[in-house]
Amino acid sequence: MSAIEVQGLCPIKGEIIVQGSKNAVLPMMAGAVLNKGITVIDNVPRIQDVFCMMGILDSLGCSCVLDGHSLTINAAGLSRFSIPREEMEKMRSSIMLLGALLGRCKEAEVYYPGGCMIGKRPIDLHLMALEKMGVLIEEGEGDEPLRASVPRLRGTVVDFPFPSVGATENAIFAAVAASGKTILKGCAKEPEITELCRFMNNMGASIRGAGSDLLVIEGGLPLHDSRFTVCGDRIAGGTYLLAAAGAGGELLLTGTESAGLLTVTTVLKRMGALVYAEDELIYVKAPERLQASSIKTDPYPGFPTDLQSIMMAVMSRAEGTSIIEEKIFENRFKTAVELEKLGAEIIVEEDIARIVGHTHLKGSHVEAKDLRGGAALVAAGMMAEGTTIVSSCEYIMRGYEDICRDLSGMGACIRYVEEPAGR
Repeated sequence: MSAIEVQGLCPIKGEIIVQGSKNAVLPMMAGAVLNKGITVIDNVPRIQDVFCMMGILDSLGCSCVLDGHSLTINAAGLSRFSIPREEMEKMRSSIMLLGALLGRCKEAEVYYPGGCMIGKRPIDLHLMALEKMGVLIEEGEGDEPLRASVPRLRGTVVDFPFPSVGATENAIFAAVAASGKTILKGCAKEPEITELCRFMNNMGASIRGAGSDLLVIEGGLPLHDSRFTVCGDRIAGGTYLLAAAGAGGELLLTGTESAGLLTVTTVLKRMGALVYAEDELIYVKAPERLQASSIKTDPYPGFPTDLQSIMMAVMSRAEGTSIIEEKIFENRFKTAVELEKLGAEIIVEEDIARIVGHTHLKGSHVEAKDLRGGAALVAAGMMAEGTTIVSSCEYIMRGYEDICRDLSGMGACIRYVEEPAGR
């Protein structure tokens, strides 16, 4: 394993082209299972979660080849519907294969997914949607897997009480393979869901309503080989915008839709940054020190929970007291403990965090506890005096292709180093 070393207070100014979207490509890889042939996906980020999903698909009998940033999936040889436990425990996104396998094989055997340190993320909404389409669910006890089977998926109406991204994705896969029309109400509206609908339509499916909370899917249509380009990663883009602004820098970000980061740029404006945006371009120039602000995380188009911990790092150096209300995941605030090692002053009470901004942060040795929390610690290191070492950066590699390459491109003094002994 390696760690990341950051020398703080370096002048920040540069340009970054955002990598392909992690949260878009993983469900596309699952959706490729529904086509009994070849699917090519371009602009694929070379991150650990992609490699993990490739391993799962290989274990099912698919062939996956990643050449540069082009991924070819041949699902013609898919011969198994059971995902090994050790593979599912590596990452949360593996659960989206449940709907895809039911659509392709009419059977699926999975374990409760792992790879998530930020909250419980129950899958009850996934199962509710699938049961409405005729799926029989047998939940295993203890170490036993969850088994699902269906003689024939049938179109129906599903009304989600909460806009779950994962449940929406699983329902889309099952509905594409079902006979008849499916209407999904209360769907998640994240841009990655819109991209998934475009991807499936490009393969021959019929999904209407992308971008809204109501999707109408005509199921049972023949699918065919296809090629699709993944959109830019708005969460990686948001990370870099926030890191640059927190360090009092200047950044030109390209390659991702600016509309997907509107809530982020709105907050940055409120904090005193200069922001200019076009369709796939965002420019941010921040003062030496931002002003305090308040945010509340919410499903899209609200402030993304994936960027909450990075915003917390930025607020720890802003002038005044900021407030964050976390409405999605109960364990997102665990990054606060590590930020305090750098001198941040954060008071957490249930789902509220109060961040008292300090003029100076001090470099220290901190440990990443999850993907976005690790990125937040790197951003905080850029704002701190001296050297910061971020251990357990394998979490960061799950979602960022090369965070050191990207941040050094805008002037950050950052590099990979050996994990310190005894850590």
